[in-house]
Amino acid sequence: MTSYEPNLSRRAFGGAVGATAAAAAVGLGAAAPAQAAPAEAQHAGAEEREFRADRGRRSRRPNILFILGDDLGWADLSSYGSPNIKTPNLDRLARQGVRFTDAYSGSATCSPTRFSLYTGRYPGRAKGGLAEPIADKTVGLEPTHPTLASLLRDSGYATALIGKWHCGYLPDYSPTKSGWDEFFGNFGGALEYYSKLGLGGEYDLYEGDAEYKDLRYYTRILTERASDYVSRDHGDKPWLLNLNFTTPHWPWIADGDTEASAEVTRRIKAGDGRALWHQDGGSIEKYKQMVEDLDRSVGEVLKALKRSGQEEDTLVFFSSDNGGERFSHNWPLSGNKASLQEGGIRVPNIVRWPARLDGGQVSRVPVFTPDWTATLLELAGTRANPAYPLDGVSLAGYLLRGEKVAERNLFWRVRGERALRRGDWKYYRGKTGRDQLFNLTGDIREQADKAALEPARLAELRAAWEKTDAGLLPYPG
Repeated sequence: MTSYEPNLSRRAFGGAVGATAAAAAVGLGAAAPAQAAPAEAQHAGAEEREFRADRGRRSRRPNILFILGDDLGWADLSSYGSPNIKTPNLDRLARQGVRFTDAYSGSATCSPTRFSLYTGRYPGRAKGGLAEPIADKTVGLEPTHPTLASLLRDSGYATALIGKWHCGYLPDYSPTKSGWDEFFGNFGGALEYYSKLGLGGEYDLYEGDAEYKDLRYYTRILTERASDYVSRDHGDKPWLLNLNFTTPHWPWIADGDTEASAEVTRRIKAGDGRALWHQDGGSIEKYKQMVEDLDRSVGEVLKALKRSGQEEDTLVFFSSDNGGERFSHNWPLSGNKASLQEGGIRVPNIVRWPARLDGGQVSRVPVFTPDWTATLLELAGTRANPAYPLDGVSLAGYLLRGEKVAERNLFWRVRGERALRRGDWKYYRGKTGRDQLFNLTGDIREQADKAALEPARLAELRAAWEKTDAGLLPYPG
């Protein structure tokens, strides 16, 4: 068995122990001062180098700012190769932290990936995770299921979710029923950026479980709310903020596009069920404006965090919920959102934690969304509920102690497609029903099918996929 860089168990945790003992295991101290200088000062202008853990540091349990873009493609950031989109704030975040090149979302669409983040498990382990994505009120994330937020809250964290939820609708499902102390945002998968009308014509901006009226551009509102949250005095409590932007998800409306907003809103009110899809709108230039606005918004929140004095002890994570759509720059990947080709699931991942991680680093270890759930639980000094074992592995040992990451299977399933990555090899079956095998090291575009040349390897990876699939809930007929 080969390894990348740590050797951790398949399950991140097995049972409950005290937060103090768990924190000590990863080198966290309840009141230990941070030892590192600000990452920007250390690494401004430095070239990227292969990731290497600095094992000599200690810190308190971190605040966690977990930021998601919506339908942002792997190469839509200039730090990931975009030729025309400029993202200076996210590029700076990457220079101050660790950039992951082989990072994946938990699924190929919005809701299932969010299930995998909030539960740390494959979406197919929960009924609500079978919807790709959730489009009605019949299913959602069950309030009885432990979540990243509920587990952190129970270990002493303040918790908030600002932005897109998309894991169920009122009255049965809500962030405030699943472990978040505070919620401000939208329940559905998309909304018009000014009117806040959703796919069914409903108004979809809430504070807690009550409608909140604000007809300004949505990304501005979320940025203000998040900046306020990270600026607060939380006392002795560390905090978790899930900041879920809808940018750059359709409709293709940038800040200031009031005429386009009015037209989409008119069509929604007239009963056009596909108005929000905006298939007759958008352009590469409009998409560029939306991504660059996302970058500015992240920059504003990070400035507020710095002004608060909490930057050093806050772990900031940035990702997308899945691959990009029509106007995204995914080259050289094949496929896009909803596909299990690389373009549908490979996403940017950036992590910064000045107190513990050097900046200017790049990691090529394959990781996916449930791994970050396991990692954050360990860093927070808590553990998963043993009745709901995790499907991700904690990367804390890799990030903090330089441990090896054992080669393992990364598994995905959507209706009509299947995929599994082990090491450099990827097994894929698309809607044609044909099994394919790719070596991603030399063929990131998935064009050289090795199935006929490597029949034994193909059979082994297919069997591994089918073994995991057998333990998941079947799709409804």
